[in-house]
Amino acid sequence: MNAIDEIIIRHIGIALNEDIGAGDITTLATMDARTIRAEIIAKSDGVLAGLPVADAVLHTLDESIDVVHKIEDREGFKKGDSIVVYEGDAGAILTGERSALNYLGHLSGIASLTAQFVGKVEGTNTHILDTRKTTPGLRYLEKYAVTCGGGHNHRYGLYDMVLIKDNHIAACGSITGAVEQVRKFTESDGFAESFGFQPDELEIEIEIESEQQLEEAINCGVKRLLLDNRSTEQLKNMVTKARSMADNLELEASGNVTLDTVRQIAECGVDYISIGALTHSAKSSDFSLNIIS
Repeated sequence: MNAIDEIIIRHIGIALNEDIGAGDITTLATMDARTIRAEIIAKSDGVLAGLPVADAVLHTLDESIDVVHKIEDREGFKKGDSIVVYEGDAGAILTGERSALNYLGHLSGIASLTAQFVGKVEGTNTHILDTRKTTPGLRYLEKYAVTCGGGHNHRYGLYDMVLIKDNHIAACGSITGAVEQVRKFTESDGFAESFGFQPDELEIEIEIESEQQLEEAINCGVKRLLLDNRSTEQLKNMVTKARSMADNLELEASGNVTLDTVRQIAECGVDYISIGALTHSAKSSDFSLNIIS
């Protein structure tokens, strides 16, 4: 079992304990020990994500439940489609129903919104990224859902890359000062052992707010720049300037990106657009579970 599987299992345990408590009174009172077949039906259109998590919810309650997928994660679905059929103990299926649907609806909502953004930038060289604006405890699942919708993952946490933002720059006095501090820290004894990679494997990105900062960052040898909250005109100018100074830069735009504006931003020539709304504002997809026999 890998670390991600352990996170999922632990989270499912919390979700089931939260919902079931001392027991599902209604199901215990109304369901005898019998086998049923039930299916999850889509009540909206979208892109599927989280079906293995829904399965795991039910298997936590009864590992003998049989599962037949009709649609898989990353595939599109339409209202009325059968997503999956479960056959097994009635009590386990009905007790786990809401938690399974909660995961499936939330993660499919993220995948579906991501797919819309990805579709808007089709034909450009821009990739859609998520952010760390995730539900506490659900980051791995939500970032997985982004990939199901065709998006890409930015850093998972504070431990896998450097992102120097305005507060770090202010604390160090300048971009140059912040970069020097980062390089000094990463080259110190024990860094590689603590973080699991060498300093030259560590990506450094800097948040840029002006053309002057852009020049300073490039002159520091930084290869990835975050152009945050810039107008399309400002973005075009900064992209042009950056490309004229260095050939191997990666440029990322962010800040209040919507489905109406994402294409214009992509056409400014950035490599990435990061969008917090993918995970913090996606509307859940709608599903229901119905007994069929």
